[in-house]
Parts: sequence; C-alpha cells; structure tokens
Amino acid sequence: MGDAATCRVRVALPYHLRNLAQVGAELQLDVAGPVTVRSVLDALESRYPMLRGTIRDYETGQRRPFLRFFACQEDLSLEPLEAPLPEAVVEGREPFLIIGAVAGG
Repeated sequence: MGDAATCRVRVALPYHLRNLAQVGAELQLDVAGPVTVRSVLDALESRYPMLRGTIRDYETGQRRPFLRFFACQEDLSLEPLEAPLPEAVVEGREPFLIIGAVAGG
C-alpha cells in the first residue's frame, strides 16, 4: 500500500513547531510513493514551508540534533531517511511523531 498510492499520514509535532506552522497537535499529510521519513518530511515542508530548516539541516538534509522521530513506540531517529515507515503509520492507524529532545543536567 505504501509504494505507489498516496497515503494519508498522521504527524504529531512538538509545541514550538506547531506554533510556527500554526497547526494543532496532530495534522494529516498526503504522502505519495513509498512512505519513508524523507517522504513524510518532504510533504510536511512542502505544505508548511515555514518549517524548512527547522527539522532538517538545509545543507545536509539530516535531522536536527534536538529532534527525534518515533513511530509505533520505536525510535527511528538513527534509521536511514529512506527506510519504510511501519504499516500502521502508512495506514493512518498510528502517527509519525516528531519529538523535541530534552537535554540538561
């Protein structure tokens, strides 16, 4: 299902990115082709251009250090951006979570 068709993916953003994009706690995106971290982020930045550079570095395209990606209770932050997301995310049963990491002492 996640290879050719457009899928409706649920995405949850941290508070500061919700404010920047002026959206609620969870939004829905249409993602074409294989549903991967990259394709979800591409769709998110396309629909909400004010988020470009806040989740991924402009130059490298890599995840910003203080953000983490989760789906189905799994930390996907260190997975390749092209790795397919779990079927529950592709089917819209579970959200793709972008979480602000907590640091400090």
